[in-house]
Order: sequence, then C-alpha cells, then structure tokens
Amino acid sequence: MSIEVFRDPWGIPHLRAGDPRELARAQGHNAAMDRAWQIEVERHRSTGTTAAFLGPDATGWDRFARQVRLDDTARRCYRALDDDTATWVRSYVDGVNAGLRDGARRAPEFTATGLAPGRWEPWTPLAVWLSHHILFAGFPAKLWREAVAQRLGPDAVALFAADGPGTSGSNGWLVPGDRTTTGAALLAGDPHRVIEEPGLYQQIHLACPEYDVVGLAVPGVPGLAHFGHTGTVAWAITNAMADYQDLYGERLRRRGETVEAYGPDGWEPATAHLELVEVAGADPVEVEVIETARGPVILTGDSAWAAGDCAQAAGRAADNGAGPEGDGEPAVSLRHPPRVRDELGFEALPRLLRARTVADVDQAFDRWAEPVNVVLAADTAGGLLHRVAGAVPIRHPANGTRVVPAWERAHEWRGWHDPMPRAPVGGLAVMANERGPSEPLGVEFAPPHRAGRIRDLLEAAPAWSAGDMASVHTDTFLASAAPLLNLLAKLDGLTPEAAHLRDRLLGWDRRMDASSTEATAYAAVRSAVARRLAAHPALAALAEPAPCPEIFLPWLALLPRVAYALETLLTTDLTSALDTEPATDLTTERAVDRLPGLDQAELLRAAVEEVAATTGGTPLTTWGESHRLIPWRALPSPPPDEEPGHQAGGHGVGGHGVGGDHDCVLATSSVPGLTDHFARGPAARYVWDLARRDDSLWVVPFGASGVPGDAHARDQLPLWRRGELVPVITDWNRLTEERHVP
Repeated sequence: MSIEVFRDPWGIPHLRAGDPRELARAQGHNAAMDRAWQIEVERHRSTGTTAAFLGPDATGWDRFARQVRLDDTARRCYRALDDDTATWVRSYVDGVNAGLRDGARRAPEFTATGLAPGRWEPWTPLAVWLSHHILFAGFPAKLWREAVAQRLGPDAVALFAADGPGTSGSNGWLVPGDRTTTGAALLAGDPHRVIEEPGLYQQIHLACPEYDVVGLAVPGVPGLAHFGHTGTVAWAITNAMADYQDLYGERLRRRGETVEAYGPDGWEPATAHLELVEVAGADPVEVEVIETARGPVILTGDSAWAAGDCAQAAGRAADNGAGPEGDGEPAVSLRHPPRVRDELGFEALPRLLRARTVADVDQAFDRWAEPVNVVLAADTAGGLLHRVAGAVPIRHPANGTRVVPAWERAHEWRGWHDPMPRAPVGGLAVMANERGPSEPLGVEFAPPHRAGRIRDLLEAAPAWSAGDMASVHTDTFLASAAPLLNLLAKLDGLTPEAAHLRDRLLGWDRRMDASSTEATAYAAVRSAVARRLAAHPALAALAEPAPCPEIFLPWLALLPRVAYALETLLTTDLTSALDTEPATDLTTERAVDRLPGLDQAELLRAAVEEVAATTGGTPLTTWGESHRLIPWRALPSPPPDEEPGHQAGGHGVGGHGVGGDHDCVLATSSVPGLTDHFARGPAARYVWDLARRDDSLWVVPFGASGVPGDAHARDQLPLWRRGELVPVITDWNRLTEERHVP
C-alpha cells in the first residue's frame, strides 16, 4: 500500500501506510511539512546550537545543553535500542529529512532568521525528547533548598514546599463503565506544560494493517508516547512527581590539560573538552564540558556555590574528615537515569501502538524510562490500569532533597526501584500530581486540591458521557484560597473601602471564572501579600538568587517561591520556623538569632488596604481581562495573524481571557505578585471513549498546523479558551485525501 495522507475539518493529519516502517516515515514527513520550524528549533535546542540563529538570549540554554551532553546522551540511548525499534526510529527520521526542505519553504521563520533546514540524525528524535524533559523532574529545586538551608536554616526548607513554578503537571481521570452512560470506560484529562506556539502536542491518526491509533504526538518524535486510543485500549499519563535526578557537589583540580574530580576513593580522572557556541550578532562563547564519574558538570566556579560549603556540610562525616585535600574548584554535577542506563524508554513506543488490551499497555510501559509518569489505561473488555512507569534509582534519602557530596560513598546509586508502584482500580481513578501511588518515589508533590476536586465532581453525578467531561476540564473552584480568606475573616478595624473589599471576598464563590471581578480582587490581594512576604526582612537572605545560570532562575527566584507556597506561609508559625541562624556546618547545633517578627495577619491587613486604596474596594476588570495566555515562541515577535487586542509588548493572546488558576482543575498558572498573565496551562485536552472511539473528543490551544497564517494554525484557540472540544474522526470516508504525499 502506498502512503496516504488525509485531513479532517480541523486540518488534523490522518496517515495510512502499508506497514509500521512506512507509517513511521509518513509521520516524520508530516512533522516536517506541518511543523518544520518547530522541529528544527527543537533539533537545535538538543544540540545546543540555537544561539546561532536566535541570538545572545539563547546562549544560556545552549551552554546548558552542551554541558549536560544532551546530544551525546541521545546517541548512546539510540545505540542501545533493539534493532526493530532503531529501524522504526530511522524510518521516521528518513521521513523528516525527505520533507524538511519543502516544509521550510512554507515557514516564514526560516527566512526571518536566515536559518537553513538541516539534516536529522537517527538519534535526533531521542535528543528532542530528552531536551523536552531534562528539566521535567525539577532538579534545580535542590539548588533552591540549598539556598534556603544555607541562608535561613534547614527548618525553613519545608515552608516553601509546593508544586514549584518550574514543575509541569497534568490532570487525568478514569471513569469505569458502571459510571458511564454507555457502560464502557471513559479516560480524560489535560497535560499542563508551558504552552508553546506551535503546540507541543499534535493531534494525529496513524494507521497500517497492524494497528490504527489516534493520539497526541510530540512533533519530532515517532509514535504516541503519552496519550493514545487504539480502538480497543486507551492510555494517558501525568507527571509522577518522582525524584530521579541527583546533584553532586564536586571538587575539581587541574593537572595541565587534564581534570580530576574527588570521589569516594580519592582523586579520579574526569573527561573535559571545549566547545564553541556560535552566536548570531555576537562573538562565539566557549563552553568547557566536564564529566565526572557521577555525571556531567552543570555548574562551576562562582555559580557552583552549592558544591562547596553546603555539600561538604551536608554530607561530610565530622569524625573522619572525608572531604578532599585542599579546596579544589567547586562544581555541581548532574546524575540522571538516561545518562547512566543509556535508555529513554523508546522501546515502549511501537509496543503502545500495537496494544490491544490494558495488559499490552502495562507491558509496554515496563520498558518506559524518561520521564517518570503515572499511567491510567482502560480497554473495551473492562480492563483498567493505574501504575507508575519509569526509571528511579535507589539511593540515600538526602539525594532527593539537597546537593550531596560526591566523595561520600553513602550517596552512590544502589540499583533501581522495581517493580514500580501501582494502585488497584475498582472505581473512579484520578491522577493530578498529588501524593498517590508514586509517593514513595518523590519529595514534593502538588497540593491535593486538583485531585480532590476532580474526584468530588465525578462522584457528584451517577453517570458520565464523553461530552460531560468538559465541565470537569474547565472547573475553576480554588480550594487553596481558604487560608487567605480564613485569615481575612478575622481582620477588623479596616478602612471602609478595605472592609467592603473584605466583605466582597468573603462572599465570593471561590471560582476563578473569566467573568468574575471577585476573582480579580482575590488575585490582587494575594499578589500584594506575596510581594510583602517576599520583601519581609525575615526572608531578606533569599532576596537575591544564588549565582546560577539563567535557566535555573525560575526555581531560585524568591517571589514565585513565596507565591506558590502561600498556603503554608499563611498557616505556619513563621517566627519559630525562621528564628535561627544557619550554621556553617548544618550537622551541628545552630546559634539562635531571632529574625524580625513576621505577622501574617498584619501583612494581609496591609495588602487589603493597598488594594482597596487602588480600586476603592470595587475592581472594575474581570479575571479574564487580566488573566491572559502568553505562549512561548522561539521568536519573541507575534506571528502575522496575531489577534487584535493582544497585550502591547507582551504578545498575549487577544480576545476573551481565560479563567482558572494554579490550583484549579483548569490549571492556568500565573505568578502571583509578578503577573496575572500565564504561560503554563492545558497543553491539550482529551476524552477517550472506550464505547466508540469516534465519540472521543480533543482540543489543543492553537491548531494542527505550525505554519503562521495557515487556516488551521489557530482555529482551535477559541474552542480551547471556552473549554470546548472537537470530535475525533477516524472514519476514512469522512476525511479529505491530500494529494501531496511523501
């Protein structure tokens, strides 16, 4: 059979071929035609070469990509693939290379930057996948905990425990057949990530004699890793919030042109070489790439503050002086499973496409590695699955929380968690990054609000249909508002304007609806509280981020950390938690040095008065007018078809705003105190119907095409914003054949 390409009314590609390899080639060719600019940016991100056409602002990522050895790790993982999987991946790459020049001619960004389409290597899809997920487990949070422990003391670390600003999550839920209108299971949810334009998830239909699957693909990567429906079984994932990336405080010394690192057995050789990052409009940047026995070095010199005093104090045995002789040069290395195991889990991808039952999906995910996910699956025979999949090392508990000393043998990895946790499924099942089956594998999890709210909503109705699920996707109830509102209820002696504002908020239904002015008022008060907390002398030691590369700053900036930890900060005795001075050696007693008192009620009073003075107690704007999407684009300027009404200078999405908030089921995460605009949110929504696949539904934030100005580049945006979904169509008779085929 020749390769056939069809489109549905939304421009979604439906590909049909004679065998899996031809189909993989067709998928690669389609990615090149529909998403040439997007996938070439991702290829360059994986090789650390984006500054060559995006300019100096991209050098931070390129430096990190070189230091962490993304491309080299992908090569190693590719070489370790079994022959069938490697051939399948190569077929995809052949399709990309066959279509890339034609695709680039459709994409104006190539002309705008002067970038010429390049050539994909067989391992490039693995490098793209790794580039997307290297920060997914949030290892920079360990640098944050080091900063807090150093500057405020170890007891203060718990104050900021929350789903941090750099963490990606998702919602997912499974409704078994006895709770649906059809008698067959429903599987629904939405992945929360930084929303990109073009979107990270591509709706696609892949068919050959061996299988016929619809799902959400990642452009540049073959198959359907995260979300798919084969007709008889469907699966979906969320971030398990597992901890599987470790940071080691290293000491380096140089012997001529060689570099040595101090390990458990003393000084040992490390590899080192120089690479040059080309920068458009500026001089090239030289990057030293060093790798110790633990892993690639990602911080050196002044920016390796965590590798020196902190790591030694946290891990060195006081009675034997286990640290290195002399000071050496401080550094921090990253140890993560793909670099250690030469494995990303790509062997699972073709197995998922062939899956017919929950047992097949389960066996496929036994091969999974990166990132660590919670999986839900259901099949037409009534089978259900709820498990964790991925690679998590067994090691000392301190490895999961802080930078640990490279020379302490206690911090070496000691094997792998196996089998991975699973949960029984007898009724409704929910996954929302909370403490669930993956709890033994993690350190910090999302607050329980989203998971609890989804379960409450599902329990409230006796039977659900696919079309009903939009009401869950778009729920805006904000349970995490309770601590602030409870404290607000105790305030008295306010000015009339502030008292009016207080009374309005106490009567609010706690829904972050786009049409709500009370939601705007709550957000304004919350922001004022966050700013005042972050500016308080008790936290002054954290006001300046540690000297680290810019890509780590979302984890290290104080205001976002305060904003996302408000529940804890408003309900904890902060004076007792912050009243000690951290010692040089964290294993010893600390001297007491009381910091200025921190009274949450008075901070809230000042915040309410501030907002009331600005608004007269009655905000005039709705939450939707303030809460707008700011998608990430490789080129900062808006595309030619940007809608009228976008925020000047901010390149926001115009038209009606979007409801929701960080802890709503409709998780659209701004940074309180900094901006009401948001960049993280539902990167797709899906409903998989196991009764009839064509009753399934899905939507993405923009559209099927990655070409600016294309009719399908943004046609799903209004629906996504309103919480509506489009039908999944798999009947070839209802599709339009495309004559331009690979």
